[in-house]
Amino acid sequence: MGIDAFVNGFREEPGYLDYGRFGPLSQVAAEEGNALTHVLERARHGSSGVFAEQDARVREAASALTGFPAEQIVFTPNTTSGLMHAMFGLTGSVLLSPDEFPSVPIAAVRAQEALHTVQPVWLETDHGKVTPGQIRDQIESGVVAVAVSLVDSRTGYLADIEGIRQVIGDRLLIVDAIQGFGVVDAPYQAADVVVTGGQKWCRSGWGTGFMALSERAIDRLTPVFSGYSATEEAEPWGFVPPPAPGAKAFRVTNPDPIAQARFAAAMEELAEVGVPAVNAVVAENVSRIIDLADEFAFAVASSRNEHERAGIVVIEPPEDQVTLLTASLHNHGVTATTRLGQVRLSAHAATGAETFDMLRSAFISFGTVATY
Repeated sequence: MGIDAFVNGFREEPGYLDYGRFGPLSQVAAEEGNALTHVLERARHGSSGVFAEQDARVREAASALTGFPAEQIVFTPNTTSGLMHAMFGLTGSVLLSPDEFPSVPIAAVRAQEALHTVQPVWLETDHGKVTPGQIRDQIESGVVAVAVSLVDSRTGYLADIEGIRQVIGDRLLIVDAIQGFGVVDAPYQAADVVVTGGQKWCRSGWGTGFMALSERAIDRLTPVFSGYSATEEAEPWGFVPPPAPGAKAFRVTNPDPIAQARFAAAMEELAEVGVPAVNAVVAENVSRIIDLADEFAFAVASSRNEHERAGIVVIEPPEDQVTLLTASLHNHGVTATTRLGQVRLSAHAATGAETFDMLRSAFISFGTVATY
């Protein structure tokens, strides 16, 4: 599949610049979900076997994109579930920034409060950007794991996963990959735990995600939330067996096969077109947003360096004009996220000329009113 065919699978209306919040369903994910929904609706004799096939399928698809063996991957309904598994499974201290997306620090603190086996160690950062140098300078002897976002949701900063691996040695590296998975060709195998959801850049809808674990992570993490489907018994009646060996131990219950099918179809399409090809187009679109911001003299708070960014651009209007800019974007049909005095614009591969024209019109309208 070429990049043009991939782009043709985008069906959202022009003006959508909010993939960092969620991505509209891709055509292939929607069609796959609809097909299995019809199977479930009719329940024709002999048709149910397709549902049992989706777990292996989604793990194989995730394996193709991450390099982790399929047997070391477990489907999760969202990123947070995987993070909770990882944090509750630790014994020792975990180094992380308090400015990470809330699901990361909250998981660490909840694990500390509930089990008293893990201790968060708060990393001091440069405006939320986690770098290998900061980790090297602040890591303590009792730290057994480091947690970081592949792409920071507020700053759009793309973390140096390989650099972090080099400075932490054999400690566990836990990566929340959701803001980059599908558009960043990241060195996932440098991590020990990779968790992501499919509802953003993979455009697979909610209820989709996976947790990939290295052999080291499987050996060191305790599968605290290990449910009945995480054993080697089909239905363990009358006794409680131990968790299954490997990643399967981190299952809680039987997954939603229709969600698995949507996610698998989206990842299979990504593997066919190639994440580097998608990333190249996303990079061009991000540069176009930055050029527009510069043209209208907006401060760009996210990185301009192509090696430090993915699909997110953060602009910072004057404090008293944030509401005005947000309203102008809304009135011109541009969907974006405003939080903490900043406006986050996130573009994907199919973000086209009409969307950029709408963004320009919003900026022109804002400038006219702001200088009135």
